[in-house]
Amino acid sequence: METIRQIAVFCVGRAVMFGALAIGLVMLSFSFDPAWAFRAGAIMTLFMAAVLVFKAQTAKHKQPSRTEVWIYLDDGMKPKNDHAVSYFGKVLSEVYGRFAQVSLLVACAMFVVSQTFFAIGFSFYDLPGN
Repeated sequence: METIRQIAVFCVGRAVMFGALAIGLVMLSFSFDPAWAFRAGAIMTLFMAAVLVFKAQTAKHKQPSRTEVWIYLDDGMKPKNDHAVSYFGKVLSEVYGRFAQVSLLVACAMFVVSQTFFAIGFSFYDLPGN
C-alpha cells in the first residue's frame, strides 16, 4: 500500500510543481518591484493551498478510478473492496493535505518577505522620480 502513497506524492507533486512554475513566472514579471512580486506570489500560493485543501476534503469521497493515481497503478494494486477504496481515499487526502500545509507555509513566508520589503521602504512606486 506504500506504492499508492508514492504514486500519489508523484502525481500531486507534479501538479503542484506546474502551479509553482506559473506562480514563479508571475513573480518574475513583477521583478522590477520585489515587494509586489512576493505579495503576488504569496496570494497565488495561498490560493493554491486553498485548492489543495478542497481537494484533500473531497478525495475521500471520490471514485478511485477517476483519479490520476489510478492510471499509474498496476492492475494488482488497484483497490477492489470497500476497505481498500477507503484506504485509497485516505492516502490521497493525506497527500493533498501535506502539500497544502507546505503551500501555506510558503505563502506565509512570501508575505513576511513582502512586508519586510514594504517596511524598509523598498518599493518601486516609492522611489524618487516615480
